[in-house]
Amino acid sequence: MDDYTWITLRQQPERKNQAAGWFHEKWGVPMEAYRVCMEDYLNRKTEYGWYLCLEGNKIVGGLGVIDNDFHDRRDLTPNVCAVYTEEKYRGQGIAGRLLEMVVDDLKAKGISPLYLLTDHIGFYERYGWKFLCMVQGDGEPKLSRMYIHE
Repeated sequence: MDDYTWITLRQQPERKNQAAGWFHEKWGVPMEAYRVCMEDYLNRKTEYGWYLCLEGNKIVGGLGVIDNDFHDRRDLTPNVCAVYTEEKYRGQGIAGRLLEMVVDDLKAKGISPLYLLTDHIGFYERYGWKFLCMVQGDGEPKLSRMYIHE
């Protein structure tokens, strides 16, 4: 873990386009949608940020925070989104450390609880997240799991 650099996008705003492209590549959401959210964060229109793990100049893990992660429970906000670690780097605690970063950062800003939409069972619980309820993802045929971190 000492070989990695852990940052918020505000610490290195020049990475905005790199980060938007990286998240787009992982999730298929339009790059422009990521850029808009990142610009709002960088311009302090929101405290909902973007968190990255770097190895040298390369992004190897990341996540963001948005109002709603495309589900029908608009009251459950903000949502941690786009949690991803490059396959080669999995199993090293990168996602866990990013999750701890976002929780600590937003709690320090008075933002709690946080929510997270996922189909994973057992992973997020290791980092203090608790299952809250099932929600309907926009355009999804099956319900997904909603977690909360208080």
